[in-house]
Amino acid sequence: MSRFLQIIFFALLVRPVLLLILGMNVRGREHLPKKGPAIIAANHNSHLDTLTLMALFPLRDLHLLRPAAAADYFLSNRWLAWFARNIIRIIPLERAGMKKNPLADLEATLDRGEILILFPEGSRGAPEQRIQFKRGVAYLSKSRPEVPIHPVFMHGLGKALPKGSWLLVPFNCDVIAGPAMHWPGSTADLMTGLETQMNALADQGHVPSWE
Repeated sequence: MSRFLQIIFFALLVRPVLLLILGMNVRGREHLPKKGPAIIAANHNSHLDTLTLMALFPLRDLHLLRPAAAADYFLSNRWLAWFARNIIRIIPLERAGMKKNPLADLEATLDRGEILILFPEGSRGAPEQRIQFKRGVAYLSKSRPEVPIHPVFMHGLGKALPKGSWLLVPFNCDVIAGPAMHWPGSTADLMTGLETQMNALADQGHVPSWE
């Protein structure tokens, strides 16, 4: 039942909003993973980010997508928690009082052959402002070096639905996917490579580089 509701939600609401109201422009779609396990690493400015990334995939594959999200926010009330768990199918992450291995649920997701959606910045930034990635994505890649990381840069969603707002503003949005990366042998090299890739994708959209 939840899978059916998920398909209906994306087919009848999310995709029409993205295409008709926001005029989403997608480049590099061929670089998106066709199957799991895989990691999508994207910048983060809006609640629309997760929905947009999921909407890039065929409806039949939605059940394979697992966005990592803050447990304290998305599980804060029962209705939001039901929606987050059953329609978005988040992997809730504790931002305080973490378990011994904070990557355990993410590793299990990859071990099941699913596609993990990560926002290495952590929380949403100010509209269209990028901040330095945190190293969690590198630690995860080190633990599963065979799993590809697919960088995706998004622009415009932070203005269409900025942090702290629930009012959707029509604003053209770009999504640009880049070639997959793999664990290069060190945390520093992965972080440098990922930031370099993101800057290159931003340049394709004529967006200012990291601030």
